[in-house]
Amino acid sequence: MTGLVAAPLRWAVPGVADLRGRSLPRALEPEAVAALLASCDRRRTVGRRDYAIVFLLVRLGLRAGEVAAMRLGDIDWRAGEILVRGKGGRQDRLPLPTDVGAALASYLQRRPRIESRAVFIRMQAPVGPLTRRGVSGVVTGACARAGVPPAGAHRLRHTAATQMLRAGCSLPEIAQVLRHQQLRTTAVYAKVDHAALRTLALPWPGGAA
Repeated sequence: MTGLVAAPLRWAVPGVADLRGRSLPRALEPEAVAALLASCDRRRTVGRRDYAIVFLLVRLGLRAGEVAAMRLGDIDWRAGEILVRGKGGRQDRLPLPTDVGAALASYLQRRPRIESRAVFIRMQAPVGPLTRRGVSGVVTGACARAGVPPAGAHRLRHTAATQMLRAGCSLPEIAQVLRHQQLRTTAVYAKVDHAALRTLALPWPGGAA
């Protein structure tokens, strides 16, 4: 680089390994998900709110910001759909599963009547819309109550994708639910399906000896 050596040594420098996509998405096991949901005391309004939030994250794979951005008019009860306000102003409609809809309805029956049209609001003063950070705090609090190692809202998005894969959904179907713009973003979840990957593994030479 400084001109002290005339030989083009740049050809002798090895390339830097591209480590993108090497790590596995970390999903929660079904037992941990059940513990998170059970930790929400649905006898209280805040518990119904937290239960609905965790359910949305783990069943529909929503992002924390998408949950915080939900408005009352985004839920189409008759059509059984929900409008998701994603990144970059993108809007998508997803089917609203019956169990998720029931969790939302149970919370909305207790939701304090305030001027804000946000679905999820803070239960402590000052009362107002729940923020993206607040949604992540709901997940962290559920982990603490359930005795589950701390996890963020995005961990539940990974969990939703992993559950769909294990249930037999194809990668394009998962990409549609997660609203990935490129299929290669979803392809990372193929690495967590160990049962399917075993069928692709070649036998080690001499392994039968």
